[in-house]
Amino acid sequence: MATEYGQGYGLDSTPVGHPGRAGERRRRLPAVLRAPVEGRAWRELGYVLLSLPIGILLFTYAVTMVSLGAGLLVTFLGVPVLAAGLAGCRGFGALERTRARGLLGLEVAEPEPLRMKRQGFTAWMGAVLKSGASWRALLYAVLHLPWATFSFVVSVTVWTIGWSLLTYPLWFWVFPMYAGQGGIQLYGDGEHRIYLDNSFEITVTALIGLLFTIATPWIVRALTMVDRLLVHGLLGPSRLVTRVVELESDRGAVFDTAAADLRRIERDLHDGAQARLVNLAMDLGLAKEKLREDPRAAAHMVDEAHGEVKTALQELRDLARGIHPAVLTDRGLDAALSSVASRCTVPVRVEVDLTERPAPAIEGIAYFTVSELLQNISKHARATWASVEVWRTENRLMVQVEDNGVGGADASDASGGSGLAGLAERLDAVDGILVVNSPAGGPTRVTAELPWRAERTR
Repeated sequence: MATEYGQGYGLDSTPVGHPGRAGERRRRLPAVLRAPVEGRAWRELGYVLLSLPIGILLFTYAVTMVSLGAGLLVTFLGVPVLAAGLAGCRGFGALERTRARGLLGLEVAEPEPLRMKRQGFTAWMGAVLKSGASWRALLYAVLHLPWATFSFVVSVTVWTIGWSLLTYPLWFWVFPMYAGQGGIQLYGDGEHRIYLDNSFEITVTALIGLLFTIATPWIVRALTMVDRLLVHGLLGPSRLVTRVVELESDRGAVFDTAAADLRRIERDLHDGAQARLVNLAMDLGLAKEKLREDPRAAAHMVDEAHGEVKTALQELRDLARGIHPAVLTDRGLDAALSSVASRCTVPVRVEVDLTERPAPAIEGIAYFTVSELLQNISKHARATWASVEVWRTENRLMVQVEDNGVGGADASDASGGSGLAGLAERLDAVDGILVVNSPAGGPTRVTAELPWRAERTR
């Protein structure tokens, strides 16, 4: 059962003067009012301000190196110059990812590394020129400057206007004292001049400045969203590479699961049926020796051996059912789930609403998911009823298991003995999802979502 941490240590129990009270008071302010003084707003503003000089440097380097390399392509010198330019763009891309991580809190993985089939400078040039990450870094260097210029001008303008108008009451005395005028001039010609010099106008000016000051962090944040997209889309791994990494990880999970299943089958055979068959062979050998001397004792030993044979056969049937039940292959999910539900320690209602059968691999994963969840209910839930529902939604197969037990199940806890973490990995290997809703005290609802792949007609 999950443990609830932090009970009895709420806000009321925090001592007066504790550092947490100041943080709580700050959080009582709406986010709109907190934004101008939060560290995040200043970090984002710093990112925008740094973007202009960095953008100029990147643009100048990229255009110079590419132009020089393209101009020298008529000779062999153009190829290494172009490769060096692309490599430099990749290096600047790494610095930009670091800057985005430090100031924007954006975590972007490194792009795919260079793939060189052999060592040497020529192989390195070919790998740089063939790498999509190199050209995406070059595109980032070219596109970043116009956007950095725009965001710099907008941010500096709204930030300057906001704080200037907001603090106008504080430095209003500067105008008549040092500038020789009565304040900010709204209108002026040869004969008339209008200044912001009375209390009402100064107050309205400060209020307008307050609105600009409050709006500035959100404007800057909106501008940095484009920077996030540029960094994530052009300086990170491509979608294809990300997908390949996910598939490699899923393949590793499948191999680990298959290896664990093989070890379980080997252990069950060694500790169960194999041990019984060895004892059966020994008992039959003893019965054979006693057949002439004591036929009655031999008959008793043969009768015991017959019981061992029945037990071993039942264990082999259970083991075969755990590998892949015949009822699932012959009659589908409805009959197979009804069979596994009948062996649960609590009454289980099974409802399967499918007009056609899914692919055998998806069907098998759905079966073993329900089987594992019903075993969890029997061992841990202390429930009095459970239900299993299976249906199809567009291109997804949905499986939901619910019980009224004590709850507290956690799919992220691999050490709890519930097997939910292993189920989540098995589903993830086929692009599935496992969602566990199990508050302390129950009820528990586990929903598995699998991709729908129809059974091929043979």
